[in-house]
Amino acid sequence: MSRRKKRRNNDESDDSNWLTTYGDMMTLLLAFFVLLYSFSSVDVQKFRNVVEALQGNLGVLKGGKTISSSDLITAGVRDENLGMPELNRINQKITSYLQEQELEDEIKVEMTERGLTIRFTGKVLFDIGRATIKEDAYSILDKISGIISEVPNQIMVEGHTDNLPISNSRFPSNWELSTARATEVVKYFIEENSITPAKLSAAGYSKYKPVKPNDSPENRALNRRVDVILLKREFSEASRQKGGKLDE
Repeated sequence: MSRRKKRRNNDESDDSNWLTTYGDMMTLLLAFFVLLYSFSSVDVQKFRNVVEALQGNLGVLKGGKTISSSDLITAGVRDENLGMPELNRINQKITSYLQEQELEDEIKVEMTERGLTIRFTGKVLFDIGRATIKEDAYSILDKISGIISEVPNQIMVEGHTDNLPISNSRFPSNWELSTARATEVVKYFIEENSITPAKLSAAGYSKYKPVKPNDSPENRALNRRVDVILLKREFSEASRQKGGKLDE
C-alpha cells in the first residue's frame, strides 16, 4: 500500500516537472523574440502588441506584463527608435548658442512629447500684426536651421497668436496671420538655408493653443509665437503619411 502511494506521489511529481521545463522554454522563446526586436527599428506600439500577444498565447508567464512595461526594454527600444541621443545633442547646441547670444528670454528650447521644440516669441521674428520676417532675425534663423538640418527628422513649424482680433485686407483673422507666419519661416528655411522641402510642414493655430492665459500684455506676448519642432521619429513618420508638406 505504501509502495503504491509512494509511486503515485512520484508520478504526480513527474507530471509537474514538464510544466517547469515548458515554462522555461517559453520564457527563453519570448526573450529571443524581444532580443530580435531590440536589434531592429521597431514601432513602439507594434512592439508592445507583439509582447502582449506572446504573453496571451503562451499562458505560462503570470508576471509577463512586467516585460512589456519594463523600463529597461521600452526605454532602450524607444531611445533607439526615436533618436533621442541626436535630439539631446541638438538641444545642447541650440541652448549653448542662445546663451552666447543672450537670447534665452526670447527663444526657449524644451523637449516635449512630440520632439524638440524651439519657441520664438512673436517679437523675435515678426512685428505685431505682420508676417514679414524681421531682418534682425535672419542670422538667428540661419544658425538654428544649420543646427536642426544635421538630423533627418521632420520639422514642423507652427504659428500662434494671442486672442486679440485682427481684420485687414491681408489677414481677415488670426487664422490667416498664424498660418502666414509659419509659412514664411518654412519658406525661409527652404530658400535661404536649403533645407529639403519634404522635411518641412507648416500649420497655423490662431489663438487656440496658448501657453499662457491671455489676461495681460506680457502673457499675450508669449502667446504670439512660432514653434519650430524637430519631431521624434514616430511623429515624423506620421507627418510623412499625412502629407500636407510645403514644397517649392
